[in-house]
Amino acid sequence: MLIAVLTDLHANREALTACLEHAQQRQAERYAFLGDLVGYGADPGWVVDKVMGYTEHGALAVLGNHDAAVAQAHDQMHSEARQAIAWTRTQLNPMQLHFLQNLPLSVEAHGCMFVHASAAAPAQWEYITGTLEATRSMYATPCRLTFCGHVHIPALYNLSGIGKVSAFAPNGDSSIPLGTQRHWLIIPGSVGQPRDGNPAACYAMFNDATNELTYYRVPYDCETAANKILAAGLPVSFGQRLLVGR
Repeated sequence: MLIAVLTDLHANREALTACLEHAQQRQAERYAFLGDLVGYGADPGWVVDKVMGYTEHGALAVLGNHDAAVAQAHDQMHSEARQAIAWTRTQLNPMQLHFLQNLPLSVEAHGCMFVHASAAAPAQWEYITGTLEATRSMYATPCRLTFCGHVHIPALYNLSGIGKVSAFAPNGDSSIPLGTQRHWLIIPGSVGQPRDGNPAACYAMFNDATNELTYYRVPYDCETAANKILAAGLPVSFGQRLLVGR
């Protein structure tokens, strides 16, 4: 089965559309959305509706910290992010808010763990930025594969049977065999707001029959997405990030 894994959509309609079309062209059979459907971007209602539609046809979705901030009406973010959260609440209808409020923190399926941040403590929103955090997350679940987001930069970690941890930073489109004798933690990068200096949207595809993981970079109309952010009166920096991928 080919599973498309998308995370940190951040209300970016143009990026999500491009990634979903790309995954469909590559015959994705299942979809997993790893949270932060909203925040930063100008199309939260459209993005939530799109993910809702996919979940009605079997897709998985988990809660991100921006989703929680919008749905639960509290957050501890910096001032510009709080501005986007407050604006986003005004853009969502009760059904969309209800969907966000009821997203789980994590889901185990297909022998994999799907979570927005660390599997060790999903509600604490820890960033996995190195082997220490990755190891803690991998030890927290019996699943051989853990897929997570939150970081906005593609990354891959693995844990050997003797406890040795290795890290890899994929560049561009990368296909990687995931050995069955190791545990793996996969960060696909961000669909809606990449931060590794490449403005192209990121997502990953996992083939559970061949144990092959493929990272994809998908160009999209980031100028339109950035202009929508400005037109909505959201912080200018949110739009500028899309143009430079940082």
